[in-house]
Amino acid sequence: MITTNEQFENFIDDSDEWFADIELKVRDLGQEISEWRESRIRESAEPAWRRERERDVTGSGHLRERERKLAETEYPRGRNYGRTSAGRASAGRASAGRARPGPAAGPAWLIPEHEPLRPDDRTHALIDRGRRTSRPHRSRRSHRPRRGHKIVIGSAAGLVVLVIGAMIVLRKGPSWPPSVATVQTEITTACQNPNVAAEPSQVNFACGKDTSQILWVFALMTSNNNPGYADAKTGRKGLEPIAPAQGGQIAWSLNLHHPYDPLNPVDSLEVAARAINNIIGGATLTGANGKPAVQPGLESKPDNCARYTGSSAIISRAGFPGLCASPVTSQQGQGALVADVYQQWMPGAGSVAAQNVSVLFENAGNPGDPQVQAILKTLPKSGE
Repeated sequence: MITTNEQFENFIDDSDEWFADIELKVRDLGQEISEWRESRIRESAEPAWRRERERDVTGSGHLRERERKLAETEYPRGRNYGRTSAGRASAGRASAGRARPGPAAGPAWLIPEHEPLRPDDRTHALIDRGRRTSRPHRSRRSHRPRRGHKIVIGSAAGLVVLVIGAMIVLRKGPSWPPSVATVQTEITTACQNPNVAAEPSQVNFACGKDTSQILWVFALMTSNNNPGYADAKTGRKGLEPIAPAQGGQIAWSLNLHHPYDPLNPVDSLEVAARAINNIIGGATLTGANGKPAVQPGLESKPDNCARYTGSSAIISRAGFPGLCASPVTSQQGQGALVADVYQQWMPGAGSVAAQNVSVLFENAGNPGDPQVQAILKTLPKSGE
C-alpha cells in the first residue's frame, strides 16, 4: 500500500513538472514570435543593402542559435515524464537522471544528466531579458500604397479639380439686366434698314459692328429698356425716348412701310439710329429755295476730331458736311464721341450723365466693372 502511494505521488510530481515545462515552452515560443515580428518590422524599414550586410554577418550565428533553441524545445534538459524501474527503486524527486516514457509497450530511455533549470529561474531570466515594446504589425505592402489606392486617389483629385473648375466657369457673376438681351435682338432688326445711315455722308456709327451698343446703352440710361416709357414732363416716349413729332420727322426719311409708332421698340430704335448718325456725321437737307442746306455734325469741327482721333484734320466737300480725316477707332475717342452725342440727344443732360453713358459704352463687355455696377443702381424706373 505504501509503495502504491509513493508511485502515485511520483506520478503527480511528474505531471506537475510536465505542465510547468509546457507553460515555459509556450512563454518561450511567444517571446520568439514577438522578436521575429519586430525583426521583420525593422527589416522592412531599413535599407535593403543594410539588411543584406547584417544577414551575411549574423546569418550563421543566428542559425546556430535557432538550432540550439529547437534542440532544447525538442529535448528539454532535466525533465522526466516517466521513471524506469531502476529510477523508481533508487531515487525520489531529486533523482539526477530522469526517464522519458517510450511507446506504450516499449522501454523508456534516459536523457543525459544535467542540472535542471527550475521554472522560477527560467521565469526570472525571461523577466531580466525583457521584451521590447511591441508595435502593430505592418507588412511591407502597408508602407507603399497599392496601385489601386493610387488610382482611386488620383481619380478623386482629378474629379475635385474638374468640379472646382466647372464651378468657377459656370459661376454666375455680374451681368447686364436681362432686358439688354431683348433690346440687342431688336437692334439687329432695326439696323437692317439701310436708311438709318446719315445722308449724304453715310456715317453709320449707331449700327456699326463694334459700336451698336450705343443704342442699348442710351435706352438703358433713358427708359431702363422700357418700350412703353413716357415722360410726362418732356413728352418723350418710347424705348429711345423722343418727342413724337420729332420722331415722326426723322421716320419720314426712313421710308417705313407702316405708320411710325413711338411705342414700337423697332421703330424707336430706327429713329434713334438715324438721329445719332446725323448728330455725328451731319446731314444735307433741301432748303425751301431748292438748294441743299448742309447741317454740320460733331465730326465737322477740328477740335472734336482732335479729341476723337488725335488729329484735327477735316475732309471737306461741297454739299457735304465735313468729317474727320481719320476714323474714330480708339476706345477713348469713341467714349468721348458717345458722351457728346448723348448731350445732344438728351437736351439738358449734364456732364455726369454723359460720362456715365461713356463708361457703360466702353465696358459693354465688362458688366462687372465697379463703375458700371454703381451706375446701374441709379437707373430710372419705368414711368419716372
